[in-house]
Amino acid sequence: MSVPRICCLDLDTFFVSVERVLDPSLEGKPVVVGGRPGTRGVVTACSYEVRALGVRSGMSLAEAGRLAPDAVYLPVRGDTYGEYAAQVRKIAGRYSPVIQVASIDELYMDFAGCERLYRTSRDASNDATIERTVRGMTAAIHDELGLPSSAGIATSRSMAKIGSGLAKPAGVLLVTDGSEAALLAPLPVRKLPGIGPVAEKKLERAGLTTLGQVAAMPLSDLRRIFGAWAEHVKEGARGLGSSDLSRDRLAFREHDVEGDSVGSISNERTFRADVGDSATIESQLCSLCERVCWRARRRGVKARTVTLKLRYSNFQTLTRSRTIAPTCSEMELYPVIKDLYLGARDRRRRVRLLGVGLSQLGLFDSQLPLFDDDRRRDATVDAIRDRFGYDAVRLAGGTGGGRSGPRRD
Repeated sequence: MSVPRICCLDLDTFFVSVERVLDPSLEGKPVVVGGRPGTRGVVTACSYEVRALGVRSGMSLAEAGRLAPDAVYLPVRGDTYGEYAAQVRKIAGRYSPVIQVASIDELYMDFAGCERLYRTSRDASNDATIERTVRGMTAAIHDELGLPSSAGIATSRSMAKIGSGLAKPAGVLLVTDGSEAALLAPLPVRKLPGIGPVAEKKLERAGLTTLGQVAAMPLSDLRRIFGAWAEHVKEGARGLGSSDLSRDRLAFREHDVEGDSVGSISNERTFRADVGDSATIESQLCSLCERVCWRARRRGVKARTVTLKLRYSNFQTLTRSRTIAPTCSEMELYPVIKDLYLGARDRRRRVRLLGVGLSQLGLFDSQLPLFDDDRRRDATVDAIRDRFGYDAVRLAGGTGGGRSGPRRD
């Protein structure tokens, strides 16, 4: 039997928790982080108290204001949250030498090689189990920083992530090898990382609402729903997955994404004030291309279709798509997106929202060719982000109308 050694650490309502550390009077109150109600933009984070009123991350602040007019609304303080996240990583580094940052409020740890320090026996006489160690880590995060966190421990990354969700709020769940299928069977299909609202509706139309039903469905039937992804979905529903933190294709998480499913990846950005400057717009498109391509590489996929979403100040929304050679490189994607933008742009109107989406996704082998400089560069950048967070490396360029396009300096 495999030893549970992968831990997913999730900081509960992270932005709200930081705000409560800074202002203890917010404890127990409904809190929304994102901006003032009624202004443009979306909810970045919200407390459990306000979620009970129907407010969710990604919801417009205008709608949140209607649902929770008496909540406390706060602006996003990215630098402050980043400082706390860095302190959390330092604490986690005391317990495992292998840490992968998935997002500002979520990270993964691999305890392989630490077995002599953190034995995995459930024997009550053993004071050094991984479960007790992880509980000590979450206690240290709370005692030193005042932040609540949850953790899941399992043999694979996807199961550890599910475990951390089931452990909320502020709990630790150890999923032993062999118990995964029974634990997953009664759960709704959305609990599986990678199953978004689009995939959920497809499964519902097939009469599947639980992961146990998905696991029991013949692979041939699942292929009619998921295509090439069917085998990975079926394995995920049975609790099977990779313990390699760099290659678990089912596990992904983004706070600022709408419309993600197993077969698509997208990112959108709403401007605080409508934008008419082409250089600013092209810079944001470059950033969005970088983001979706990074996420595609983490899932081990390439896209054959790219879509631009453009919303003007009067809320008129345009989409433009193009079929391309399969890619997951922002260096290849950005020129296509820029061309779509230039073809759709009405220079007389200002832009409210931009979006970049990838679809017609297919799996690819992540083994690097010996002399492929582009893929070697991408792998190096991704490794840095895995260790230090997404913002540790960013593209330069792509901010104007010149020929140079994006580049990494």
